[in-house]
Amino acid sequence: MRTRVILDTGPLVALVDRRDKDHEWTVAQWSDIAPPLLTCESVISEACFLLEQTPTGAAPVFEMLVRKAIALPFQLEDHLKEVRALCEKYSDIPMSVADACLVRMAEQSAQSVVLTLDRDFKIYRKHGRQVIPLIVPGD
Repeated sequence: MRTRVILDTGPLVALVDRRDKDHEWTVAQWSDIAPPLLTCESVISEACFLLEQTPTGAAPVFEMLVRKAIALPFQLEDHLKEVRALCEKYSDIPMSVADACLVRMAEQSAQSVVLTLDRDFKIYRKHGRQVIPLIVPGD
């Protein structure tokens, strides 16, 4: 079982939306992860917005939060300087606030891996130069 998994928006949406092309891959990954998956409120907000047009809507996301399958240990207020610096550093990509928060979370937890569908995480670095361990399709 994998532990300390940081959850990005894409896999959360793919898990809930059975029509998503990455649904089966995400379900397989999820079954190999010890809860809770760690994320930030920006990811929850993005996922809920994207799930508005699905049959279930955002309800499953809130259920996972209630059941503590997903935890929200990150407080943006405590990391404003670092998140802003990351967004500025990767402005050419551009980096979303959610992605910057996840990179910052990876910096705070040395043993963590990021579960994502976003290939930009192969470009992002923690602490300026360190590769972020990822769980991504095709790897």
